[in-house]
Amino acid sequence: MAMLNHEAIVGRIAALVESFYSHKEPYRIFHGSTNSTRPVQRDRMVDISGLSSIIQINPEAKTAMVEPNVPMDKLVRATLEYGLIPPVVMEFPGITVGGGFSGSAGESSSFKYGYFDQTVNSVEMVLANGDIVTASKSERPDLFKGAAGSLGTLGIATMIELQLIQAKKYVQTTYHRRGNVRETIQAVQEEIVNPSNDFVDGIIFSKTHGVVITGQLTDEKPESTKSRSFSTAWDPWYYLHVEEQTSSVSSPTVMTEYLPVAEYLFRYDRGGFWVGTEAFRYFGIVPFNRLTRWFLDDFMHTRMLYRALHGSNMQSGNIVQDLSLPYTTAEEFIDYTSQELDIWPLWLCPLRAISPPTFHPSTTLPGPDDSPKPMLNIGLWGKASMDMSKFIQQNRKLESKLTELGGRKVLYSQTYYTDQEFWELYDHRWYDELRNKYQAMTLPTVHEKVKIDVARHQNMRVSVLGKISASWPVAGFMGIFYAIRSGDYLLHRPTFWMQFRAFLSRRG
Repeated sequence: MAMLNHEAIVGRIAALVESFYSHKEPYRIFHGSTNSTRPVQRDRMVDISGLSSIIQINPEAKTAMVEPNVPMDKLVRATLEYGLIPPVVMEFPGITVGGGFSGSAGESSSFKYGYFDQTVNSVEMVLANGDIVTASKSERPDLFKGAAGSLGTLGIATMIELQLIQAKKYVQTTYHRRGNVRETIQAVQEEIVNPSNDFVDGIIFSKTHGVVITGQLTDEKPESTKSRSFSTAWDPWYYLHVEEQTSSVSSPTVMTEYLPVAEYLFRYDRGGFWVGTEAFRYFGIVPFNRLTRWFLDDFMHTRMLYRALHGSNMQSGNIVQDLSLPYTTAEEFIDYTSQELDIWPLWLCPLRAISPPTFHPSTTLPGPDDSPKPMLNIGLWGKASMDMSKFIQQNRKLESKLTELGGRKVLYSQTYYTDQEFWELYDHRWYDELRNKYQAMTLPTVHEKVKIDVARHQNMRVSVLGKISASWPVAGFMGIFYAIRSGDYLLHRPTFWMQFRAFLSRRG
């Protein structure tokens, strides 16, 4: 039944796409939600929000057939029923399978497994002319490689076959305190070659306080040790917990605790890492403490935070970027951002090397050979200038410095590159050949999807209504209203955690 329903929906999508193609009309994809920080476009849409089912989980083959609009928490909930999890699980529960494939989704297991799409066996797609095809390493391998990370600009992913791995009850989580940026980066490099690690990431709280976090899947936990929870309203936000646990100890120091596997996978959801603190700073009158975080908990999860961000139109004035660099230049880049933007903390996520051409961050530095090298992703999320001209200048300078140091952006975020600058970073010829071969020339390009129209951006608050809607505290209340009106977070949380606890009880 699930497959029949899937085929019917895909057939309708293909017919609509074919109609757009025959009239040479471009379109955009609507899947019902977004974790992008780019402004939402409201022109011609193909609605794929109905593709939100898990078609099949095969425990013997350790695979899952999944539609693109399935979010991470729904996927993990279903796979845990079979004692399995995806190798790469994006840290926000609302990120979808399709978003992970079409974007550059990486997490703390990506040093081992690569980007989310590198755990995909095959993908069913509707091409821009309405054809329904399958792509994999053996069937249309050029499309399979090109569609990953190209933001839906080569066609619409309608079903994805994922690899799965064996789940364990806990992640043995170890915090490695380091005393400066250089030592923290070096510790990341050391831990990613440790074969016992299943997960590696890090947080740099300041120039003198860094923490590398390693994780190992395990079914064993000392009886005297309590597992840690970060999913309920009274729990600490994860980054605050890590900071508190490591602030009063000297460097280097190692400490270990045990997180139930689902608690680990979505540990950064509450507070959106630390971006949720900006909501408290914005309103000012609400103190930031454990009691207020408990009281406002339903607004402090990433599903609600992203909806509030789009509803308030407050993307401007906030830097929300993931920037990947060679290990050799990462420290210099952090020195630059600390001087120019003074944004802390920073998230570190090591990424496995990937061969170009690709829209994923990729580098051949350092070394005389041109083989791809591992990269270190730096999550740079915080306040910037509220003056529009200065804000644009800050972003332009950030992009310039990133290019100078051999880095690349993760393209979920706003970009300010000119057309020439963008295509100097990515292989235009390879991309155009794919677009021509698979009839995708009527679709927007990757750059057209991610670029900011600077002239429009500078003039967006000229009208009186625009100025009022962007003013304090109107913009904030508009975001709250939009999040409540369209939010579905409360439909997800109780079911997920109840079923996860049932999984634990069945296993012992």
